[in-house]
Formats: sequence, C-alpha cells, structure tokens
Amino acid sequence: MHAPTGLDPKAAAALTRQITLLSVATAGVLVVIKGGVWLISGSVALLASAADSGLDLIASLATFYAVRYAQAPPDAEHRFGHGKAEAFASLTQAGLVFASAALIGQEAIVHILNPTPVANEGWAVAVMAVSTVLTVLLILAQGRVLKQTNSVAVSGDRAHYLTDVASNLIALLGIGAAAWLGFNSLDAIAGLIVAALLLWAAIGVFREASGQLMDHELPDADRARIVELVSQDPRLSDVHQLRTRASGPFIHMQMHVDIDPALTLEAAHRLIVEAETRILAEFPHADILIHADPRGRAEPHGGAFAEQAQ
Repeated sequence: MHAPTGLDPKAAAALTRQITLLSVATAGVLVVIKGGVWLISGSVALLASAADSGLDLIASLATFYAVRYAQAPPDAEHRFGHGKAEAFASLTQAGLVFASAALIGQEAIVHILNPTPVANEGWAVAVMAVSTVLTVLLILAQGRVLKQTNSVAVSGDRAHYLTDVASNLIALLGIGAAAWLGFNSLDAIAGLIVAALLLWAAIGVFREASGQLMDHELPDADRARIVELVSQDPRLSDVHQLRTRASGPFIHMQMHVDIDPALTLEAAHRLIVEAETRILAEFPHADILIHADPRGRAEPHGGAFAEQAQ
C-alpha cells in the first residue's frame, strides 16, 4: 500500500536510512545476547530465537544496503531508477527465513522426541525479556517512520519484527515452563511454534516482494485518487489506460487523458504540468507520464498493451 504522503522525498529517504541503521544495531545486540545465553542454557526455544535474530541481522543488513541503492537516482542503464532493489532484498530475506524455519523445526522435533532440561534458566528468561522489550521499541520507531514514508522495505522489516515479538513471547513461555514446571518438552514445542511463525512471516514477505517484481497495480483507492486529482480541472476528461506500479520507495504511473483539440500545444502542456503538480502534492515519490489525446478524435494507440490494462 502506497498511501499518499506529503513528506519531502529527501526527508523521507533520510528517515528510512536512519531506521534501517537502528534495525541493524538492534538485531546485532540481540544476536550477541541470545547466542551467549544459549551456550550456557542449551534451550531449544532460545536457540530458535537466536537463529531468528541472526537472520534478522542478515535481512536488516540487506535492507540497509538495498534502501540506499534503491534511492539512487536513475542512470543511463536504469532509466526507471533502482527501486526494485528493495524487492530483491525482501526475496533474499524470505529465503533465509524459510531455511531458518526448516532447521529450527528439525531441531525442535529432535528435542521433542528426546527432551533435555534447560540450564541457567534465569539467564534464558532474562535475555528473552530484554529481547522482547528491544524489539517492541524498534517496532514503535518503525511505525513512526512508516507514517511519514512509503518504504516497502521498512514495512517488510517491521512485519518480520512483529512476528519476532510473538516468537519471543512463545519462547519465553516455553523456557519458563521447562525450567520451573519441569515440562522439558515444552521448550522444544515452543521452538517448533517459532519455526511455524517464521514460515508464515516468510510467506508474507515473499508475497509483497513478488507483487513489486511482477508490477502489481497500486490499490484501487490510490488509483481512484489519481484519477480524481487529474480530473479536478474540467478541461481534462476521460482519464484512461491508467497503469501504476511500485518500485521500492517510488511509484511509476502513466495514463492517457482527453483534452480539447482546439487548445494550443503550449496550453495543453500547461494543463498536463498542472495535473502532475496536483498528483505530486499527494504522491511526492511518483514518476508520472501523461499522454494527451484530442477529445473525440483519438484512435486506439499505445502499443502492445494499449487497450488491455483497463
């Protein structure tokens, strides 16, 4: 979803870079503390959570670099910019999470069949509690950034960390039950549930990334708003062949619009520029192409997809 935002593109880019750096730092801290406590506790649930944080770190690094590359201006070899770098980073993230879910699930099943007690349970519980707090703080920060930007990369990263909160709570419950209630198999069961959550998160990330790579249209509400903005001037009518697609932080849109054929080329051009200005006021990251048709005189044209994407 690319909700309209009035934030200046440069300011939005700066916020996106800052939040991805915070994501990398948070994931790095979580890997260190979870990995260290897992070594002394042997908890499968903690191992699952530590592995998840390790993949978070890799995914956050990929997002960190992808966001910066996606924001680079168009060049001679990439006339539509580099926005889809974010989608490729998301696909990498999804693949890593799929692999993690499989490995954690395998380890959990082994420990369900052969349960082992959790050692140093106090440290294990403490690190999961700290991990949950840090993750919630990161999610809140990401949420504030998303209210001001349309970064698909940050949205995907936030969705993954939301799953992390649930997995942390499940791991915390499993560790506590195994340590203080003597139900050792619950620790492994918690790890298995975490693996299932990771799998679900990976599917969501894959869907979002594939939608961008396949040039999925913007939501109907956004498309309707674009038509409304163009049509605010009654001299522009019958907006048709509207095509939109997201590319990382950018939106590409093109359309045909009918104009009085008696207008001079300069006057018609002025109307088009004014329509673009209205769109950019609500979609500042948009790349816009508007083709003017002489009202009542235009023949079908536009190439291979001229009359198909209606």
